[in-house]
Amino acid sequence: MSFLDVFALVILAILVVTAVAVWVILGMLPGRIALKRGHPQAAAISVCGWWGALTLGLLMPIAFIWAYTNPRWREAESANSQATKGSKTEVGG
Repeated sequence: MSFLDVFALVILAILVVTAVAVWVILGMLPGRIALKRGHPQAAAISVCGWWGALTLGLLMPIAFIWAYTNPRWREAESANSQATKGSKTEVGG
């Protein structure tokens, strides 16, 4: 084996290791984003991220969008409706 053959094998090994590292990081990223944002479905988002990595990106957009959504809008909406309901009874009473 010549020097160029060895050099080519080293470059190929570096590329394979880099590709695996990027694949692992992309699989972990949606779950970590969801945990950081305090998402109540962070475990499910993590699973979706790993399935997206296994399916070569098929579910990745869903996992990223899901990680950035705010599922607490119903809680905020009900709190606002209760606040406006309470203020109406105080004004009327």
